[in-house]
Amino acid sequence: MSDTKQKYLKFKNQVPPEVILVAVSKTKPEEDILDLYNEGHRIFGENKIQDLAKKAESLPKDIQWHMIGHLQTNKVKFIAPFVSLIHAVDSMKLLRTINKEAEKYNRVIDCLLQVHIASEETKFGLGEDEVEGFLEDVSEADLKNVRITGLMGMATFTDNFQQVREEFRKLKLIFEELKEKNSETSSDFKELSMGMSNDYPIAIEEGATMIRIGSLIFGERNYTK
Repeated sequence: MSDTKQKYLKFKNQVPPEVILVAVSKTKPEEDILDLYNEGHRIFGENKIQDLAKKAESLPKDIQWHMIGHLQTNKVKFIAPFVSLIHAVDSMKLLRTINKEAEKYNRVIDCLLQVHIASEETKFGLGEDEVEGFLEDVSEADLKNVRITGLMGMATFTDNFQQVREEFRKLKLIFEELKEKNSETSSDFKELSMGMSNDYPIAIEEGATMIRIGSLIFGERNYTK
């Protein structure tokens, strides 16, 4: 049994069955993905368009590919035919582009809105006070080929786990408020993607429905390749 398969099986047993595990396979070879695929895993995350398109072309077609990194509008066309979920939508321009490209393939692409909850400076993610208005704009825009299924957020990368917990708790609160306000118009708003290899236990405790795990399954990454 390969090291990757051993790590996956050990990790999977620690994850509650109701929490969706996205195996983040960025920078990893196709053989590692097939190791997990042969154990029944189907959900994989990538953060680079070129790698995602290449792997989707050569690997089994029933894999559900998640785009977890920042997505530029001019790159959407490369993943629109097959992507299962886009985790990091942070602008109406991007959402309109996803809708336009999805329409070409007669698809509805699921998307999560990225909310900026970390104390670290970042140019990506909607502000906490912007999300509700953004959802209203989406509703008025009547985009038929995209579906907002929840929120995504990344906590501050820190050893202060109380801070991490507070940030996840804040995102869960925003999620629940939006879910309640949209309950009559949409039952699709149900996913909360938060938690990675360094903080996933806290994310699960604070209500994550989806976690994004890379190094704990695939080992450390070699970014020089």
